[in-house]
Amino acid sequence: MINGIIIKGISSFYYVKTKNGHIYECKARGIFRKDGIIPVVGDRVIIDVKDDDTGVIVEISERDNCLIRPPAANINLAIIVFAFARPDPNLNLLDRFLVTIEKKDIKACICFNKSDLTDAENRFRMVSIYERAGYDVICTSTKTGEGIHELKIQLKDHISVFAGPSGVGKSSLLNVLQPGLRLRTGNISQKAERGKHTTRHVELLELDFGGSVLDTPGFSSLEVGDIDEEELTYMFPEFEPYIGDCRYSGCRHLNEPHCGIKNQVQANGIASSRYDSYLLLLKEIQEQRRY
Repeated sequence: MINGIIIKGISSFYYVKTKNGHIYECKARGIFRKDGIIPVVGDRVIIDVKDDDTGVIVEISERDNCLIRPPAANINLAIIVFAFARPDPNLNLLDRFLVTIEKKDIKACICFNKSDLTDAENRFRMVSIYERAGYDVICTSTKTGEGIHELKIQLKDHISVFAGPSGVGKSSLLNVLQPGLRLRTGNISQKAERGKHTTRHVELLELDFGGSVLDTPGFSSLEVGDIDEEELTYMFPEFEPYIGDCRYSGCRHLNEPHCGIKNQVQANGIASSRYDSYLLLLKEIQEQRRY
């Protein structure tokens, strides 16, 4: 029995990389399908290796987290990429990404890309909103090279996913971080060729400077239906220190008097844009509960 991690899945075949760097083409035991468990990229597994150098996945370790789209497990860093311009940033959408990440208990780093397209005033305004909220923020430009070294430091030794809307430069950043990164998928196994042109798949690719990243930048599942009203408050990290200042224990920070969160918004301790995003998400959750 050998420990490894699933780095690629095509149809019913899974490619498991072990500590010594060897990659085995594996099938999963039927018991997983019977129990409704589907192995995904990032799963830590135990395999039984056969004489023909293939293997069988016999055990899947408990997952730290699991994404739906793309299907992946045990991600411990999300780089949330938005552009300063072209396209202009939608802060409510950015906050929705962050809430999704907080729910999955994944560390988030915000990357404001295309820094060459903004001025110092706008840059300071955007960065300060999220640094005050407790997030690491990096400003990058693939044209000037700004922030690339800092982004590598964040990615090092993590299993990462890039997230963000279209057009913000996620793929360009990946190509600058490691040129040819997405071309390396063909080096895994000759056996993988059977599904190369017919099956869309997610792959975990190693970075030369340490760590690995999903080769499909971004994810599309941004639903908040599995978050309840009280839990939503804790998805905004900068709210938490002031929750105890609310007069009512069940305060939703909406219309209640003597609310610690609203007091901080008025005092500019919490950015008004973040509070507005909270209100929009709270309304969405409440409306979903009615149906």
